[in-house]
Amino acid sequence: MNGTEYFMNATGPEHWVTFSFETTDFIWDAHLWMKDYWWKCFYYTAVYLIVIFGGKRYMSDKPKFNLRNTLALWSASLGLFSIIGFMRTMPELYHTLQHHGFYYSVCSNSYYTHDRVCAFWSCLFALSKIIELGDTVFIVLRKQPLILLHWYHHITVIYFTWHAYSLLVGTARWYIVMNYFVHSWMYSYYAVKAMEFKLPKRFAMMITTMQLLQMVVGAVVTGATYYYVKKGQKECHATVLNSTFGLLMYLSYFILFVRLFQKSYLSSNNEQKRQSQDHAYENKIKTN
Repeated sequence: MNGTEYFMNATGPEHWVTFSFETTDFIWDAHLWMKDYWWKCFYYTAVYLIVIFGGKRYMSDKPKFNLRNTLALWSASLGLFSIIGFMRTMPELYHTLQHHGFYYSVCSNSYYTHDRVCAFWSCLFALSKIIELGDTVFIVLRKQPLILLHWYHHITVIYFTWHAYSLLVGTARWYIVMNYFVHSWMYSYYAVKAMEFKLPKRFAMMITTMQLLQMVVGAVVTGATYYYVKKGQKECHATVLNSTFGLLMYLSYFILFVRLFQKSYLSSNNEQKRQSQDHAYENKIKTN
């Protein structure tokens, strides 16, 4: 059996319930549009950079907005979306690993072609990266520190996600499940913080640790597809370009997150400076 026949024999998980909106043909229209126009994300991110840095300059001599209630609602909404997204996509990844193995999980795009539920939430995942740019608006309007990691992560995630979605790369099932999982915790944490509940610092440390692990696993599965594609001995729904971009992206994220972790938790500065860093950190880990 060759690779194509192997992938065509894909089987998906039995979902306990499938909603009618999850079987809409919108997912195919969205993919066809993304296949032809994924590059338009460069325009969207250009507007994003102009707005946030222009807004930051505009707000420099203006009083900051509180927006706690709005931020709580925003974060809670994204947290709920991520929780549902994780619950709807995780069964497909688990089923694939259990019945087909690792190679299949990183090289087959059956998550989109053979599972309408997973395909729907994969589509929403790609589109949600535009919505998540709104995180930065709160930082600008509340006059909180806007660091490189925050905006760099947002724009590069859109580039990589949209390009990967246009190709329907096999590793996307890993990216999607991991990101939904981490964002389930992250946005829920920010919703609680916005409501002014006191949480131990270890919760923020736990989220950063999960993000670091996400970078490591992401690099491993992306490296695997690079190997399979470069070697050319097995069929793999991926490209050298996308895999190379992914590896460089995950490496840069890992370095930036390690620096963030060291600065936020391992520095020997005085308590006043540490508290200031912790306040800034609440905005830094808002990523994908």
